Amino acid sequence: MLTLKEAKRITGHKSGLGKPGKMPGYSTSIPARHCKVGQKLAKIKGSVCAVCYADNRGNYTFPDVKKGLQARFDALQAPRWTEAMSRLISHYVDEADPYFRIHDSGDLQSTAHLMAWAAVARMVPWVQFWMPTKETRIVKAARALLGSRWPGNLVIRLSAPMVGQKPPRSMQGYLTSTVAAGNGFECEAYKRANKCGPCRACWNPTVQNIDYHKQ
Repeated sequence: MLTLKEAKRITGHKSGLGKPGKMPGYSTSIPARHCKVGQKLAKIKGSVCAVCYADNRGNYTFPDVKKGLQARFDALQAPRWTEAMSRLISHYVDEADPYFRIHDSGDLQSTAHLMAWAAVARMVPWVQFWMPTKETRIVKAARALLGSRWPGNLVIRLSAPMVGQKPPRSMQGYLTSTVAAGNGFECEAYKRANKCGPCRACWNPTVQNIDYHKQ
């Protein structure tokens, strides 16, 4: 088994996994500038990516943070990445509150990238994973390849592209999220200083749609 030091080196997580203040548990991230659909949406007024918190706000603007994000992006092609990531997650995530967010910054790069995350989820079945994404085609391709072998502890939510927009027809049959669309489960983080608190709806596969407030 890989040592923790080796796992950090392979995945580019020099200081360990991220721990966002808003959410429970840990997370990982890559640069928002590498988002594929997201970078296109960023140029469209009224899109959910028009003002990207992970591109020009808070800690994401610090040089050391940007360097770390890029290191994690560069590490995605490492031969033992899946093994190393599962090693990190099994070390850091608390079994008493086993929730992990994939990409508090950045998004899927390819079908292979999502397949790697599915493999990680299978390696640590006691952890509940949640990934928001705008890469609908990648998700559909990976789900078609895995079929019934899709790990039940990996929740993917396809994000509607425009503020105020309900999930489009292309997202039917998948878990989704929206911004200020007035439908589905209302995220109440705004009532708790922008923190999840005890809520774990985003990770819950029985919650069809999460509707977030506009930031």
